[in-house]
Amino acid sequence: MPSVDVAGEFETIRRLFAPLAHPEWGRELKDDVAVVPSRAGFDLVLTKDAMVEGVHFLPEDPLDTVAQKLLRVNLSDLAAKGAEAFGYMLACHWSDRCGWPEREAFVDGLRRDQAIFEVLLLGGDTVSTKGPASFSLTLMGWTPKGRTVGRAGARPGDVVMVTGAIGDGWLGLQAAQGKLSLEMERIIALVEHYRRPMPQTDFATTIRDLASASVDVSDGLIADLGHIASASGVGLEIDLEVTPLSLAGQAWFEQRVDPQAALEKLATGGDDYEIAFTAPAASEELLRREADRRHIPLTRVGQVVAGKGMTVRYQGQAVTLAKPGFTHS
Repeated sequence: MPSVDVAGEFETIRRLFAPLAHPEWGRELKDDVAVVPSRAGFDLVLTKDAMVEGVHFLPEDPLDTVAQKLLRVNLSDLAAKGAEAFGYMLACHWSDRCGWPEREAFVDGLRRDQAIFEVLLLGGDTVSTKGPASFSLTLMGWTPKGRTVGRAGARPGDVVMVTGAIGDGWLGLQAAQGKLSLEMERIIALVEHYRRPMPQTDFATTIRDLASASVDVSDGLIADLGHIASASGVGLEIDLEVTPLSLAGQAWFEQRVDPQAALEKLATGGDDYEIAFTAPAASEELLRREADRRHIPLTRVGQVVAGKGMTVRYQGQAVTLAKPGFTHS
């Protein structure tokens, strides 16, 4: 149960968030602004994501994992751009369920991930609300000037590749809601991925050096690759049967009677936070070496062709998807 003894906004900032702040740029969170010095030869890259209770996380999800997921989904965005993150701004809209212990748990999740990913808090705001809890984070990072990898840039002849496994985000939500029948080890792994996805930050420099276009997989592999096709003005041909699966994803897949429909679910479910990208075909061997060196699975899932739009195939035959991925109405 939430504690009834909840400190006010400034006490929350002083006791919980000030220890997370950048020692110089964050001004000890005693000011209305953060001051970040410019960095010669680099571009400042920013991204922002919000998470709302009942939409992006379940009401029963522990708040430390909510905080970690919020930071990690933003880290995934920057990794897909080839950027190195350094700091973030945070807004917390605490609901009635967010007593002092829940707020401490939220901050503890941030503290642990700040150490893992080497980022620091720069500032933000906290308020109370009668509605569901929600949180918003703006992450900042650097790339060498002119080197940020966008969605535009894919060219005919490029290969289409993706890191890691696809489908665990969607499966993790089903697992967290008690909708899957798998071994407990698999259920635990899927719920962990849903609550605390691991962004591919170690691959950011490789993306920056070798990718022609890139996007993180948040709305679904097919939907997010569609953004590359649209921005680049090219066609993408994707082979559904080579969609990479985790051990838990493979266990679920083997239970399905319709393999095509199952792969469509996994490739459109979203919440994976892998990196999908295009690169010149001549770079494929080097990309695989760099991925192996970092112990990151890497799969070629298609190719870039002349034309426009997405063609999804299963065993050589074009398929029509009811929905390419998750969208907010």
